Amino acid sequence: MGLPLRDIVTAQELPWDALAGRTLAVDGYNAVYQFLATIRQRDGHLFSDPQGRVTSHLMGVFYRTSSLLGEGVLPVWVFDGKPPDRKTGTIRQRIALKERAEEEWQKALVAGDLETARRKAAQTSRLTRPMVDELVALLRALGVPSVMAPGEGEAQAAAMTARGLAWATASEDYDSLLFGAPRLVRGLAARGRGEAAQKAQLIGRAELLATLGIDGEELILLGLLVGTDFNDGARGYGPKRALKLVQEHLGFARTVERAGIDPEEAREVAEIFRHPSAAEVAPPQFGPVDEEAVQRLLVDEHGFAEARVRSAIGRARKRPTPATSPAEARGHQTLLETFGGPTE
Repeated sequence: MGLPLRDIVTAQELPWDALAGRTLAVDGYNAVYQFLATIRQRDGHLFSDPQGRVTSHLMGVFYRTSSLLGEGVLPVWVFDGKPPDRKTGTIRQRIALKERAEEEWQKALVAGDLETARRKAAQTSRLTRPMVDELVALLRALGVPSVMAPGEGEAQAAAMTARGLAWATASEDYDSLLFGAPRLVRGLAARGRGEAAQKAQLIGRAELLATLGIDGEELILLGLLVGTDFNDGARGYGPKRALKLVQEHLGFARTVERAGIDPEEAREVAEIFRHPSAAEVAPPQFGPVDEEAVQRLLVDEHGFAEARVRSAIGRARKRPTPATSPAEARGHQTLLETFGGPTE
């Protein structure tokens, strides 16, 4: 679901090659669910191989990862582990919405309304553990590291970024900022090609807090007011009203009381963001592309077009090492200097 903070957050737009030489900790579930929602046939069905096995997730991760590597961007994919108990309500709500969308999709197909069918089908996406295992194997063949989080993937990604193991977290959700990620990159899964190509959106946490006139604890309060994956939020509070209350700097207890949120629930949810569940991991290591392994998985097993796979592998092999600075990778200065920080 993610935090609805778009109306109060300003991002800096950058071309993707401006991130050359930077390591991104990618919120894997967030990106793959977008691929599963968008990489579909006209009637809404997912793409599959001759045996009927879904391939949309493989298509999205393979072509996006190879494209990023070709532009010098170094993605480390981070996948969810066991969700916190407080997320149970959100998960149940999502399952109910998927089931309702499934019914509406089938009705639209019967009616011959392909536009509605595709839109409803996008809301039925499911990512299973075997699908994640396939993605991990694909990334390994591409020489790209992946991490299995003990809990929320974006919490792990944010922790890795805060520890300097990645330069920024990549996710469409703003929750990463509450988890303490110093930088957030949005747009990874939504970018197109040619004239439809979208730029990266870069949000610096320190700059955001300064602009909003609040601190990190108050950013968590803001999330509690509008609602997170772990609580429903305060009735009647959208982002702007919530920000106005938080900017009164009343402190945690008084703000929660003023908004009418249960104080015990507020404390429990705040702790999830203050102390993210994250594993200690080694600095990410990028290896060479194992072309034979990629071919076996995509071409031999799932029937991908060999020429397209070879072309994508060629792009992936152009990547710089993590030690390469953006200026070295691109041959000129980049806008990222205004955000500072290490290359990796």
